[in-house]
Amino acid sequence: MGFFDFFKKNKDNKAEKSFGNKKLENTLPEYIVLPYFGQLDVNSLEDYYESSTTINGQEISIDLNFDNSSADKLKMASLKNVLDNIEKLDNQNKIYINNDYNDVDGDTVKPYLKNHLEQFDDEELNLLIDKTDTSINPERQLLKKLTLVRLGLYPDNEEYLTTFDYSIGKDITQYLVVVTTDKDGKLNYITMES
Repeated sequence: MGFFDFFKKNKDNKAEKSFGNKKLENTLPEYIVLPYFGQLDVNSLEDYYESSTTINGQEISIDLNFDNSSADKLKMASLKNVLDNIEKLDNQNKIYINNDYNDVDGDTVKPYLKNHLEQFDDEELNLLIDKTDTSINPERQLLKKLTLVRLGLYPDNEEYLTTFDYSIGKDITQYLVVVTTDKDGKLNYITMES
């Protein structure tokens, strides 16, 4: 074994150290750049990353949650795709939210709105809706106030990749309409959480 044979790189980007018949492997850093998070080593991931951005004039928080300390390129590409398309996905989610609201069997958006209309006093409601506007009912006015406040990414979750949290105002309510989607942006489910 020659001096330069001591460290060899195999096809999986791992350095092999040879000591006689024994081989030890150390994973070499492999980096990917994700929007809002910068450069991450896919072979040495932390379990939580946090960032923020402004989408449609609204500041949103973005968090990245890993169950494992490494991720394959396909998972990282899915994350990059979501982060590159937040506005597009937000618009798609608003369609899902409107569909739930208009569905007679919808069990999330309409109860969320009704609950807030019943629980808020007049002063709070006047900040959100125009009671004198008879062209659109108060429920629909409140529906238009639902905005994206958080994007959570879960690449190791088998059920969904993203959670998009929507609120009529983080400073006035703890309740959220949460839209979860798969890696392709398709709806998994909508729910209300606090």
